[in-house]
Amino acid sequence: MLENLQKYKILLASKSPRRRELLGQLRIPFTVISIGDIPESYPDTLAADDVPEYLSLQKASAYHKMLRDNELLITADTVVIYDKKIYGKPADEKEAFRMLSELSGHTHHVVTGVTVATRNNKVSFSCSTDVEFAEIDPEDISYYLDNFRPMDKAGAYGIQEWIGCVAVKGIRGSFYNVMGLPVHQLYQVLRNF
Repeated sequence: MLENLQKYKILLASKSPRRRELLGQLRIPFTVISIGDIPESYPDTLAADDVPEYLSLQKASAYHKMLRDNELLITADTVVIYDKKIYGKPADEKEAFRMLSELSGHTHHVVTGVTVATRNNKVSFSCSTDVEFAEIDPEDISYYLDNFRPMDKAGAYGIQEWIGCVAVKGIRGSFYNVMGLPVHQLYQVLRNF
């Protein structure tokens, strides 16, 4: 599978353990790299749904000068959007509690932007998934925050964790996208790269 990629050393530019896990499920060898924090700012005029793809392109651009001819880079960014508002990673537990309280009882969508790049080629795409939350009791939110690690997750939750079991009423779209990497779409892009 993916014989077309054998000439490349695949690089995943991400600190996310979930993205590493998901890319690993494609059964392709890759190396995780990081050059440190890359600013995640974007123009105020950009539509919320376009932000993740824009940020994945920004991340790819930060690495571009370092890429060798035989290297293929994958970057990604995920946000949660509710009521036209972007929910990124919470700054602290108070913000995480506020985010989950606002998402409680509502449907939000999760958008991940992905960029696949070599020195001479670049493909970007985004994937959107709707997630319906049941009403979440404040005690359940506190339990989740006390017992799990939502601080590195957009919207302050991981769908694959306890909160996903007790709060997610429904999902329309890619489950793996909500985890942080739409592997189905990524696989298709890699096949055709």
